[in-house]
Amino acid sequence: MAALRAAKQALRREIKSRVAALSDQEKIRQSLIVSNKLFRHPRYLSSERVAVFLNMQDEVHTEEIVQDLFRRGKVCFIPRYFSGSSRMDMLRLRELQEVEALPLTKWKIRQPGEGETDREEALESGGLDLILMPGLGFDKRGNRLGRGKGFYDTYLERCRAHPKGEPYTIALAYKEQICTDVPVADHDIIINEVLYED
Repeated sequence: MAALRAAKQALRREIKSRVAALSDQEKIRQSLIVSNKLFRHPRYLSSERVAVFLNMQDEVHTEEIVQDLFRRGKVCFIPRYFSGSSRMDMLRLRELQEVEALPLTKWKIRQPGEGETDREEALESGGLDLILMPGLGFDKRGNRLGRGKGFYDTYLERCRAHPKGEPYTIALAYKEQICTDVPVADHDIIINEVLYED
């Protein structure tokens, strides 16, 4: 277990430095390519209820995707992370304009405040068809290296218990985040697909 943890930490450091070397223009360029791949993806086109992350500085930019979800009339959910635990909820974003007004967390991510209780949580209603996932690193077999907090692993466990079942999962990545081999434990979730500029 300690060896696995050490291997993950080393890989996290390596990927963080590769992504840190990307210019803002390059991040935007790759993000648009990934977004356009998604917009043609049959799973995206057929999904009604979609969860998407609001990106951190070192993640694929998702503004275009959020806009597209509203343009197509899909139901859009975004994460709310609870600090000090591995709990995350997926809360409904009712309109595009709400994003700017959301408070910023210590991780510089916009999300609904912890005291906000009037938003629909995806699993308390109709579940999710698709989750667009962030991560630090991925391999081509769908193994994912997260930031070590377990938010998405824990949430996907909850999805499995929902009548709708587990949603399809697509990770969005820069090509610098693709690895030959991501070290994983038994409880780590395998994702269905990773989209990146290949």
